[in-house]
Amino acid sequence: MAGRKYVIVGNGVAGVTAAQSIVQADPAAEVHIFGAEPYPYYQRPRLLEFLAGEIEVAKLVSRPPEWYAAKGIQVHLGARVTALDPAEHRLTLADESSVSYDRLLLATGGRPFVPPFAGIDKSGVFTLRTLDDARAMKVYAGDARNAVVIGGGLLGLETARALLSLRLDVTVIEFAPRLLPRQLDVEGAQVLQARLEALGLRILTNAATEAILGNERATGVQLKTRPEHSRRDERVVDGELVLISTGIRSRVELAQEAGLEMHHGVLVDGQLRTSATDVYAAGDVAEFEGIVYGIIPAAIEQARVAAANMVSQNGGGVIYSGTVPATTLKVAGIDLACLGDATATGDELVVLRQVDPATGVYRRLALRDGKIVGAILLGDIRNVQPLKQLIATGRDVSAYSQQLPDGSLDLKALAQGLP
Repeated sequence: MAGRKYVIVGNGVAGVTAAQSIVQADPAAEVHIFGAEPYPYYQRPRLLEFLAGEIEVAKLVSRPPEWYAAKGIQVHLGARVTALDPAEHRLTLADESSVSYDRLLLATGGRPFVPPFAGIDKSGVFTLRTLDDARAMKVYAGDARNAVVIGGGLLGLETARALLSLRLDVTVIEFAPRLLPRQLDVEGAQVLQARLEALGLRILTNAATEAILGNERATGVQLKTRPEHSRRDERVVDGELVLISTGIRSRVELAQEAGLEMHHGVLVDGQLRTSATDVYAAGDVAEFEGIVYGIIPAAIEQARVAAANMVSQNGGGVIYSGTVPATTLKVAGIDLACLGDATATGDELVVLRQVDPATGVYRRLALRDGKIVGAILLGDIRNVQPLKQLIATGRDVSAYSQQLPDGSLDLKALAQGLP
């Protein structure tokens, strides 16, 4: 008897994780992955190391073709899916061939969001999402003297450091009043900015981009006056290379054209099912309870839950309840971890802080009803795992509030339920 046919659209971390889970749970399965890029699975976070010249492409690829073959997974590279017919359980590819499925996982990921600045079509303007992006940017950087990174988020800051290592003068432009506005409070952002500036980065906050200057090639960025500011901002920031790092949007076109329900991403329930029968979604394309997580831990957790439900005889059973948000940044020895509701505020919260300007270490813990709901660790991230566990389990730690911020408490023991 032939096994069930599973098709996965997307060869990123969610797609590969799901495929591996499916073949483990259903040895008779026929599993296909369709990836639009011509490369086997590579570690997207390490693109920055490749850009900086620290590793070669071979070090990026962690799932070579023989890995898929050994697992019994049929991978189709450079195969772009252009249409989905949920009623017929069928996909159409760019070459006009079609593929049927019994159960389908959408793991199409995200794409860079590019604001409608003037001049985004000039040579020297980049986004960074794929290996091809990193290759093109690395070649261009070889002839550039200076660079501008538009966006002071995680990817923007990490890319800025990579460009700095290529001996470019680098300026980071951030629209918000501080760096990492989604992850850091004001004090934490000040500590991080001081450390980044000490590395040689120039950072402009409260700065709005109006246009990318130059004729055919980029030469810099024109700033503009923000409506809430009375001071006119006519600064020009020199940059022969411009990286736009202003966020990621779910790649929903395939699902949208097929009529699946969506908001920011493709809507899924606790079993990672979409509104179409036998169609699941995971990773950056999926929206669960109003959240598109956009982080690797969530993609892995969602992929495993989706896979378990896809192989289930009745198509359900394992429930996804969300992922504790966790983001990390490492720039030339600067460690940063933001967990849960890291910047939580409110009268009902108890906020514990400790800052050491000399070492650049900053800790912020937010407690609600005695339970940790968010944490910022800058310069010392040794307690990331126990803090994630404490946030997830909701253990009351109010008795230890005096010891929590200074790092002296054994959080690992506390997370394991020891007094």
